[in-house]
Amino acid sequence: MRNSTKKKISLWGAISIGIGGMVGGGIFAVLGLAVGFAKGGTPIAFTFAGVIALITAYSYSKLSVKYPSKGGTVKFINKAFGQTIFSGSINTLLWISYIIMLSLYSTAFGSYAASLLPEGSNIILYKHIFTTVIIIIATGLNYFSVRLIGRTETFVVFVKLLILTLFVIFGLTSLSSNPNVSQLLFSHWSSIARIIAGGMVIFVAYEGFELIANTALDIENPKRNLPKAYYSSVCFVILLYILVAIVSVGSLAFPRIEKVQDYVLAEVAKPFFGQIGYILIAITAMLSTFSAINATLYGGSRVNYEIAEDDELPHGFTKYLWNEPIGLMITAVLTLIIANLINLESISTSGSVGFLLIFAGVNYANFKLHTEANSNKVISFSGFVLCMLAVIVLMVQQFITNLLGAIVAGLIVVVSVIIEVIYKEHEKRISKKRCREG
Repeated sequence: MRNSTKKKISLWGAISIGIGGMVGGGIFAVLGLAVGFAKGGTPIAFTFAGVIALITAYSYSKLSVKYPSKGGTVKFINKAFGQTIFSGSINTLLWISYIIMLSLYSTAFGSYAASLLPEGSNIILYKHIFTTVIIIIATGLNYFSVRLIGRTETFVVFVKLLILTLFVIFGLTSLSSNPNVSQLLFSHWSSIARIIAGGMVIFVAYEGFELIANTALDIENPKRNLPKAYYSSVCFVILLYILVAIVSVGSLAFPRIEKVQDYVLAEVAKPFFGQIGYILIAITAMLSTFSAINATLYGGSRVNYEIAEDDELPHGFTKYLWNEPIGLMITAVLTLIIANLINLESISTSGSVGFLLIFAGVNYANFKLHTEANSNKVISFSGFVLCMLAVIVLMVQQFITNLLGAIVAGLIVVVSVIIEVIYKEHEKRISKKRCREG
């Protein structure tokens, strides 16, 4: 009886989860990177990335309706491929990719916080200090005030969408009088290869819509509302990002964007909002990234726990520390290390490669389960191919322009496989030993 009276998640509630997941800290962190690659073609770069996200949303919607669970991605991969080294590697990569996303959000928070300091301050030093402090604070909140995080999330989503909407409206109306609007012309676009690479580097800005899968058991009329929630949230965010990119490229000269790459949105607001707008956008970015850090820490530690429960990571990860999965502390410590040692582009590249490979796996899972999920094989396989091609384009571009980014991205994939192989071999030896003793 209690289950039947439990309050269900509405369609708008699910849409807000998807939008809130995507418009977390990503757009504040990676916009400058996108412009650095694509120049005037930045809106096209966001469109390319958005198309891949939308096709992947199709696979998620079909699998969520057929296999509803709170496990989402982990469950879909296991359902299609079984509990094998391959599926375990993909699921481990998911956890590591969450750590990469946490590093991205934390670095963005540190950059925007440091940008508010007076001129002459040691920005690099303070950026690392703010980055470290926010990770520690967020970890503490996850241990002691997790309910507060849930209560404030809806408010934070509303605030950041309101500010970004105002940013777009005022920015578009001021473009006609801004001399930099000519940067949007085709003559200022980068090559098609760099535009596509730019879209793939910032693909992490679309990560988050997959969180809708976790609502599948609790949403009203899931067969009708889950697909609507996926498509509505992704389409809205694609449009929002394209408009933000248009305003940014048309408002600020490329050399200036390159100089303030880590906090470009705040700088873009200056021409039409003034210094108050700069501060407002910076504070919004900090609020948004802090919210994303909290939510991703919470989700990442649960993913780690669930993978261990499914016997794809050591069972030690199912233990608790201060009433929370021990994975929370491990995730936080790894985030501290990565955020302070690796540059923003390399972090973003690693996150994009991780999630593109994960989404390739989900698209292929939908292709493999097309009969059960009532899916279109062509759409699913196209999503798989596009994700894999995107990884190749991104890695080749990074090898040319940012070798560290390519190495780090490759390492997270290799480490995911090695962890799974070692664990499975260890479990196999223990199983054989028990059989002999029995």
